[in-house]
Amino acid sequence: MRTQVGIIGAGPAGLLLSRLLALQGIDSVVLENRSRDYVEARIRAGILEQHTVDTLSAVGLGDRLHREGLEHSGIYLQYPGTRHKLDFPELCGRTVWVYGQTEVVKDLIAAQLDGGPPLLFEVSDVQPEDVDTDSPRIRFTDADGNPQLLECDVIAGTDGFHGPSRTLVQESSRGRTWERTYPYAWLGILADAAPATDELIYAWHPEGFALYSMRSPKVSRLYLQVDPSEKIEDWSDERIWDALDTRFALDGWSVNRGPVTDKSILPMRSFVSAPMRRGRLFLAGDAAHIVPPTGAKGLNLAVADVTLLATALVRLLQEGRSDLVDAYSDTALRRVWRCTHFSWFMTSMLHRSGDDFDAQLQLSQLERVCSSEAAARELAENYTGLPIG
Repeated sequence: MRTQVGIIGAGPAGLLLSRLLALQGIDSVVLENRSRDYVEARIRAGILEQHTVDTLSAVGLGDRLHREGLEHSGIYLQYPGTRHKLDFPELCGRTVWVYGQTEVVKDLIAAQLDGGPPLLFEVSDVQPEDVDTDSPRIRFTDADGNPQLLECDVIAGTDGFHGPSRTLVQESSRGRTWERTYPYAWLGILADAAPATDELIYAWHPEGFALYSMRSPKVSRLYLQVDPSEKIEDWSDERIWDALDTRFALDGWSVNRGPVTDKSILPMRSFVSAPMRRGRLFLAGDAAHIVPPTGAKGLNLAVADVTLLATALVRLLQEGRSDLVDAYSDTALRRVWRCTHFSWFMTSMLHRSGDDFDAQLQLSQLERVCSSEAAARELAENYTGLPIG
């Protein structure tokens, strides 16, 4: 097999990269070790920054997003006795959209299979080779068990933290990682209950953080801060709803309850791998960085990565110019670290550590954001998405 760009991983990063390249006349093949059903069922992030919405619209994938997605003009910050709205258009002229990553992936796969570049599911034994040369290749076993060799000009590793691409880059002499594991986790649920709020609510409470989000006008997505050692089977639906009632308590308002259709516990950590390139192998998305979900940055960072990478690869493969691919890692990492900092800031401001001194600092910071236009604008600019590049 021969293509220009071999893409490992059919998450949003790999699929969007393939589409961005196809629209510029660059061939690619996408390899995915999971089944289509599995990929389309993964419950992930749900907040799209302005640039992500603009990018998906520009590549012809905005119709269902704008029809079924929910545009949001702000968030609420809450601490006991106070719920304050940050108005994003007023603060920074931008909005965000609620549209689940699952739906983004479904749209991308449908477009890919409708006359787009090859997309191969259920491959195994994927291994990039010769990435330090101008003729890299990918060995893999196809879904029928046949060994295959994909020769290409460039490889894009969009295969997440556990894929082979990140490991190969880290084996280079320049490879380095930074990591922080947070001492708390999120218990998340999907519920068939109409959201009781028009915007997301980020709530600080003495018993722990809570987030009120949504997936549609009929489906709520809610989270509770829990200890990472907690077991999901110890949390009955009633216990979860009672905890949500406590942490979101506000006079004259209440949480809407409904059947819980999914629940899980998500550990929280920050991870950055550098560089995001080795020879002709380029990393994007979770293969290079992971952030806690408090800042709603994971999916949006992946989109920013592949937007930069697609432009750089078009320049390389069509014009023979390497300036943008040579700058890709440094350019992407500047934004990665800014978003990593914002995710750390939101996480640190809202999650109870058990230390009463820290609690007073958190309340002071929340009061500052809710009373200072400058502090509110800084949060709004980062939340809705910083410029790419």
